[in-house]
Amino acid sequence: MKIALCIKQVPDTTDIRWTENNTIQREGVESVINPYDLYAMDFALKLKAMADDSTVTVFTMGPTQAENMLRKALALGCDDAILISDRKFAGADTYATGLTIASAIRTVMPDFDLIVCGQFAVDGDTAQTGPNIANFLDIPQVTYVKNIVGLEKGALTVSKELEDGVEIVKTTLPALVCVLKQDFETERPLIGGIISASKKEIKTLSMAEIDLAPENCGLKGSPTYVSKAFRNVSTHNAQKFKLNLDDSVALLDEKLNSLGVFDNDK
Repeated sequence: MKIALCIKQVPDTTDIRWTENNTIQREGVESVINPYDLYAMDFALKLKAMADDSTVTVFTMGPTQAENMLRKALALGCDDAILISDRKFAGADTYATGLTIASAIRTVMPDFDLIVCGQFAVDGDTAQTGPNIANFLDIPQVTYVKNIVGLEKGALTVSKELEDGVEIVKTTLPALVCVLKQDFETERPLIGGIISASKKEIKTLSMAEIDLAPENCGLKGSPTYVSKAFRNVSTHNAQKFKLNLDDSVALLDEKLNSLGVFDNDK
């Protein structure tokens, strides 16, 4: 089974810096693996353990510093790593990013069985990149995935989390799944894995190597853009009271009445 795992580096800081195009500045900023992608990696590695002769190839799109993140993925058990990097990719929205990653996967492993992504990225929270990849590759997709239910030749069954319950979904392969965060802590690399990962080659793909035109990449290939970026500033003036139950009820009633919440004429 050939599994393509898509991960993303996100800023490991609350002091996010923006470029002149209102995109997040990634170069020179300390980064970590997107938390949702760590659970996607756990999902992919569990599938690898379930199927004989399986491999996990991890893909990421970003600057050269993303190699550190890819080596961590290799240390955790992924087999190969691909860095999709070119200055022409800068400023890509989720549409252009999905097209670029889909083109890279098609170039490197056209015979893939499954693509695994995290459901969200904590620096964007759009949940659009995974579905875009599936759309460009014309394969079925299952989003909001929690667990593996079953794996058989040519098909994968998973549990999918809904607002009002859980749904069991079976999809034919090849397909793409987007994985949610789980209730457990993901594993950390061991020293043996770190040493092994340090010796592996990470292949870098440029725009030309994945057969994309400049007008389809980065800002030029992005139909959407961020018009304004700002930090939310709270203007609430909180008040703290230490009261017994009766006085608390009386104070709450007074405050609500002063705001006109209750219409005492009815």
